[in-house]
Amino acid sequence: MKGKVITVINQKGGVGKTTTALNLAAGLAESMLDVLLIDLDGQCNATQGLGIEGARDVSVYEVIMGEATPAEAILPTYHELLDVLPSHINLNGAKVELVSMAEREFRLKKAIDPLRERYAFIIIDSPPSLDLLTVNALTASDSALIPIQCEYYALEGLGHLIRTLQKVRQGLNKDLDIEGVLMTMHDRRTSLSSQVMEEVRKHFKGAVYDTYIPRNVRLAEAPSFGKTIFEYDPYSSGALAYESLVKEVIEMNEPKESFG
Repeated sequence: MKGKVITVINQKGGVGKTTTALNLAAGLAESMLDVLLIDLDGQCNATQGLGIEGARDVSVYEVIMGEATPAEAILPTYHELLDVLPSHINLNGAKVELVSMAEREFRLKKAIDPLRERYAFIIIDSPPSLDLLTVNALTASDSALIPIQCEYYALEGLGHLIRTLQKVRQGLNKDLDIEGVLMTMHDRRTSLSSQVMEEVRKHFKGAVYDTYIPRNVRLAEAPSFGKTIFEYDPYSSGALAYESLVKEVIEMNEPKESFG
């Protein structure tokens, strides 16, 4: 069975996108699955969150530009089943360079499709914008996982994101699906978080995960130490929440038995 490609996406910053991509990938590896995390954000936060510092000669930028193969860029991480295709600051210019390139929306897809034979899951941390890099991520993916912060303006801007998903599905990737919607930064001390969750569940009927990610200091601290939450504090509420998310993702992607 070929591996599944999931893009973690939300053009709104500060919703836990990179935290989710990083810890979902790490949690899947902790569940004994071969996983590749692709850092497609020029800020390089997912790369640094795995303890990989400094400039690299070969990164996802060179892969998209056709100057290197994924095999030349992929790096091992702390976990033997988790690899990373690292980012580079040069990626910030790629969205302009791609405009004049042939098959510009398919550059990432063509590069990583062969990797489906090697990895059970390929998780893409997309940039916090709806540009050509994000379109590349969606074109290369089977589904999109959308983290939404439990705040008053949670649904603001999501209409644009959904329209982008629909356009990609219509013109570039007819099989693109919504993997799920993940509520993040939930504060159980306030009624607002629960109200927002209820509103999002009404908006995305049946697509919202049972798991939600709490506000957790340890989750915020872990990347500054170059560690996933499973390395940094595996018994924290943040780690337990992402462990629960991983279980949901695995269960939802288990092959369905057919009868008859």
